Parts: sequence; structure tokens; C-alpha cells
Amino acid sequence: MKKTILTGIRPTGNLHLGHYFGAGQNWVKLQDDYDFYLEIADVQALTDNFNDPEKVRENVDEIVKDLLAIGIDPKKVHIFIQSRIPEIAELTIFYSNLVTVARLQRNPTVKSEILQKKELFGNEGESITYGFLGYPVSQAADITCFDGELVPVGEDQAPLIEQCREIVRKFNSIYGDVLKEPEGLYTETKRVKGLDGNEKMGKSLGNAIFLVDDEETISKKIMGAVTDPKKIKKDDPADPDICMVYYYHKLVNKEENLKTICEECKKGERGCVQCKKELIEAMNEFLKPIQEKRKYYDENPDEVKRILEEGHVAAKEKAEKVMKTVKKAMMIDY
Repeated sequence: MKKTILTGIRPTGNLHLGHYFGAGQNWVKLQDDYDFYLEIADVQALTDNFNDPEKVRENVDEIVKDLLAIGIDPKKVHIFIQSRIPEIAELTIFYSNLVTVARLQRNPTVKSEILQKKELFGNEGESITYGFLGYPVSQAADITCFDGELVPVGEDQAPLIEQCREIVRKFNSIYGDVLKEPEGLYTETKRVKGLDGNEKMGKSLGNAIFLVDDEETISKKIMGAVTDPKKIKKDDPADPDICMVYYYHKLVNKEENLKTICEECKKGERGCVQCKKELIEAMNEFLKPIQEKRKYYDENPDEVKRILEEGHVAAKEKAEKVMKTVKKAMMIDY
């Protein structure tokens, strides 16, 4: 019997190359070997976008089409929308009694994100909502509502998995051996740098290439990519290892081309404009099959609805079964 995997993604924008080379490729590999539930976490997205619900709603279908385009197979993966499974919200309420505010504030991931908010908004954390502080509790409900045994995440998410495990242990110590204690499936996921050299690629940073970007958009973005600042003239030798253009060549260009690009750069035989134009061509070629597949779903919205409905039915059935056991253990199965 296959083990159950639960993972999720917030519908706050289209997938970019960072998503693709990180979690996306990993999920495609895992879908063959596990009972895979993939949550479109619209409720969780509202913790940061509660004043912009249109953004979240519009991006639900967008993110699903992106996932299908990169190779997520709806015959192997149950894709469902978080808000359509009320059992998750119920579990979140139950779990909120099992974890203290102090413990949530000590969570390294939460601490880091709170610090970011303070730096962004000031006011010593007055912008931190109850929903934001408690999202690890909601994530614990996401996982356990489907008997999630494994959660594919990067090492930076380890504190959230440990928080979930603590909640499960606390629940089971009170109500009996009811819930499965999940484990993190810590796979090596590649973090893709932004076009500006930033260690993180993101929409808010303005340094991302999205899978849906058209040729004109890609051309403008790549022409503005950061190169070796010491290369002033076309025939100046440069260091490809600090050039974001070469960095992206390594992601999307053919292996046999990389040696030539690297050597010509070091010898000053390659200008940055030429190199960028070649990258634009390679990038468009790389994204072409993904965009063609996505176009199919753009033109067939009923297919996307059908996939989400089938995923919902499977997720709902699983969640109802878990919740029935939970309520019986809590003596609230009236």
C-alpha cells in the first residue's frame, strides 16, 4: 500500500522558474510512488491577502493550470482546494487548544517571517494577525486531515513539520492513538536565484521569469539581467560564475553549449548582448512545451474544473473518514 503524501501551494501568482526547478520537478518525480494529495491553499493565502480576495480567487485556476503544464498528472495526484474541505478548519480549531502562543512565537520559520513583517511595516508587530501567527496550526490540520505520512519540504520548513508532530503527539496523548505522526521528506530542491543575483526569486522582488511569460517579456527581463560588472567592453574577459546570464544558461541551455559559452566568456570572445540573445532563444525553447500544454488548459477550462472536482471528491472522502475518527476520540460525535 502506498504511503500518503500531502503538500500544498498558495495561489498568489503564477509559477516561476524557482517553483519549477524546486518543488515542481520534485512533485512530478514523487507522484508515481505515493498516494499524493496536492492542496491549493487558498485559505492560507488569505493570511497575507485578506484584503485582496480577488487575487487569490483568480490565481486558483492559474496555479492549477501551471501545475498541470509542468507534468502533475491528475490521474496520480488529487488536486483540491483547501477552502472546500471544512474538516481542515475544524481540525485547526481543535488543535488551537493544544499549542501555546509562546510556542508559536518560538517557531523559527514564524519568527523569521514576523521579523520580515516588522521590517516591512514597522509598528513592532501590530500588523501580525492571529491567523498569521497560527498558520503552523492550520498546516498541521492540512497534513493530518488526510493521514499525511510524508510531507515533501525543504530544510527551511523543518520547524513547521516538527510543530505538526508536537501537536499530533499532544492530541494522541490525550485522546488515544488516533493521528499519524508525519515525517518531512527532505529532498534536495534547487533554489533558483533571481535575475538580479538575489538568492531568492520572487514576484515581489521583480526578478522572476514566470512559466507563462511571453517571448517579449522574457526578452526584456533577460536583457536586464546582471552580468559581471568588471566586463565593460565587449572583448573584456569576464567571470561567468558571477554572471546571472550564464547561471540561467546552465538551467535551460543544452549541456554541449555550456562549455563554449563559459570559455568564450573567460577569454573575452563573447559579448554580453550576444550571450543574452542566445539565452533568450534557449529560454523560449525550454518553456515552449510547458506553455503549449498550458495553452490546452487555457482553452479547456471545463477540463480544469473536472480535475478539481475529482480531486475534491477524493480529498473530501479522506477528510471525512479522518474527522469521524477524531470526533469519536474527542467524544463529540453527536
